[in-house]
Amino acid sequence: MDVPTTALTTHQLFISRALPHFVSNPRLVGVAATGSWAENSMDEFSDLDLIIAVEHESFAQVMSERQNIAASLGELLASFTGEHVGEPRVLICLYGSPLLHVDLKFLSIHDAQARVDEPVVLWERDDRLSQAYATSSGTYPLPKEQWLEDRFWIWIHYGAGKIARGELFEALDFISYLRSTVLGPLGLLRAGCKPSGVRKIEQLAPTLAEALESTIALHDRESCYLALERCIELYRSLRSAAITHHAAAEEAAVEYLKTMRAHWV
Repeated sequence: MDVPTTALTTHQLFISRALPHFVSNPRLVGVAATGSWAENSMDEFSDLDLIIAVEHESFAQVMSERQNIAASLGELLASFTGEHVGEPRVLICLYGSPLLHVDLKFLSIHDAQARVDEPVVLWERDDRLSQAYATSSGTYPLPKEQWLEDRFWIWIHYGAGKIARGELFEALDFISYLRSTVLGPLGLLRAGCKPSGVRKIEQLAPTLAEALESTIALHDRESCYLALERCIELYRSLRSAAITHHAAAEEAAVEYLKTMRAHWV
């Protein structure tokens, strides 16, 4: 088992206790660690992300028993499935003694090769998980820049209307959405980093993090308008010249924002 130099006792202790339970289950093919373990970037606040590879013919049965399997690994305090992030195969768990967040992603061995990173195999039966990974490479999904441009100016019009109506909590949530969906990924991509929302921007791209501070608004119309204008400035600086820009929509949305701001502020 490869242990990252940054792995802490809490994570190592959980793995040492959990692996014998996986090994003893003949329906399981292997276990691999992804996320910060695979990237050798763990700290005391890191989750533990595990891939549980399952014999294809046993997958449905194992999925129906996930809660019991998770409970056998340690003091399971609570758990839920990951539909909210579009991944129902993940069981998101909180363990105690000591407290640790662990994501257990159950996959048929036939599906193991499809991934966004390069997991570290912690245990496997007959090298089958390693062989599955050897057939392909993990590729993290990049922002779809034309997809963003096709939507951005409609979003700006929507946000300006929310502010004008006085739905400022809605506006604050919307501006946060722009940061995590548009500005963060594009900025990290331009900085040569994995475009994972706004994760670790403070460490990976401090100049971008500083720029994003100006997009944080107060529960106040003027503050929200200023933040939305700053989102536009940042987007313009980050978007690619290679995509098709919707100039008419851009001009109209920006003018609408200016009109609403002049009316209400």
